[in-house]
Amino acid sequence: MSNYLAVDLGAESGRVILGAVSGGRLQLEELHRFPNTPVMLPTGLYWDTLRLWEEILQGLSVAGRDRKLTVSGIGVDTWGVDIALLGADGALVDNPRHYRDARNNGMVEKTFETAPREQVFDATGIQFMQINSLYQWNAMHLSGSPALRAARTLFFMPDLFNYFLTGQRRAERTIASTSQFYDPRAKTWATGLLQTLGLNPDLLPPLIDPGTSLGPLLPYVSERTGLPLETPVFATAGHDTASAVAAAPTLETGGSWCYISSGTWSLMGVEREQPVIDSKAQELNFTNEIGAGGRVRLLKNIAGMWLVQECRRAWALDGREFSYEELAEKAGAAEPFSAMLNPDSFLEPGHMPERIAAYCAATGQKTPAGEGALVRMILESLALRYRQVLESLESLTGSTIETIHIMGGGSRNQLLNQLVADATGRTVVAGPAEATAAGNILVQAIGSGEVAGLAEARWIVRNSFEVTAVQPRSRAGWDEAYNRFLGLLHPDGA
Repeated sequence: MSNYLAVDLGAESGRVILGAVSGGRLQLEELHRFPNTPVMLPTGLYWDTLRLWEEILQGLSVAGRDRKLTVSGIGVDTWGVDIALLGADGALVDNPRHYRDARNNGMVEKTFETAPREQVFDATGIQFMQINSLYQWNAMHLSGSPALRAARTLFFMPDLFNYFLTGQRRAERTIASTSQFYDPRAKTWATGLLQTLGLNPDLLPPLIDPGTSLGPLLPYVSERTGLPLETPVFATAGHDTASAVAAAPTLETGGSWCYISSGTWSLMGVEREQPVIDSKAQELNFTNEIGAGGRVRLLKNIAGMWLVQECRRAWALDGREFSYEELAEKAGAAEPFSAMLNPDSFLEPGHMPERIAAYCAATGQKTPAGEGALVRMILESLALRYRQVLESLESLTGSTIETIHIMGGGSRNQLLNQLVADATGRTVVAGPAEATAAGNILVQAIGSGEVAGLAEARWIVRNSFEVTAVQPRSRAGWDEAYNRFLGLLHPDGA
């Protein structure tokens, strides 16, 4: 039996998870869980990066000092797009900003003044979103950021923590591909685009593939955690969605299935051998990100469970605490199709119930009354958004999608799973909930030579985790609701 440690950092929480691989099966055990709470300062919205590092060390210590485990690998995955800057001495020159920071407002349009939309998409094949690394970097450049002037290395978040673990300065390919300055056709940095914008590509580390060994732990990490110096660290699929899709519980290799990696964000797409970078993909605002095994993830970023998380946080501040299970139960009892919204219209945090009420008023809808009705409105709107993206995927690929694999924490929401099946008329396969950790560990196992490749990794997932098939139950009212929903979306469907 081989033990691997997955450091899995999501936008709401982080975990250190032990994965035991033996006899074609994977067993997971959560060793340490902690919140990932952004910090608002007068200068903007930041990640609490050093606290996250301390939590990672605590989790590794459970394996090393408390359990005295022999570990065959450590791998880090995180959310996408956010960046960290190191100075000449190797220290952080500023705390990494949160992708929802207001600094990014208007930066997409500002960037197009120098590099037109068509040039940016042709160079990168990435969906236009103001959270993308390209616009964060350009915002610093245009504002004359002192931190950027002092920087000598630009990291993405999993690469930063890999650096803290090993001292190695590398850029793992799946996380790099979320940036909108990675070229998925040439499989290198989009240096021409960066130079057009006046951004220095010399800040970017060499690219490596998921599964690459980064070497052993630094001495101070070994001493703190009790893990031996020779414990290997792997650059796993560093983007959490890439890890989750690596654990898709399917043995199919064709285009008859798609995935939804469901969490704070919903990332919905298909796997392809080559990127799809053409005028139609640009018009539909799809993205081409790199996955494990050299696959391309043709997908759309959707707001996901973010709105429910923010409503729950707002209600808690008012003294009304609800678990996600309680909110799902309330939503299940609420009247269907009372109102709907575009989930992607609510990027910034704060006052979510009030902002949804204002949206309803602005669009001529009655605001749902009560927590359950509001959550049902959000979940139905997500299901309708998935239907729209599904139709776009079929249009782009020319394939009929018969099965939707919903993975990640959001797959536990049985109501949402049923709503998706009903809205789309397709079979939904829900699970595994811990797809990201499973994929992280199995990509490490591929890197170590213990697992032969992506097909075997997915076979192990099928052999290790129960999944639930959800069939469409009632299509009544969905077509009318879908037509109403389409009328709310921005004309470009973004």
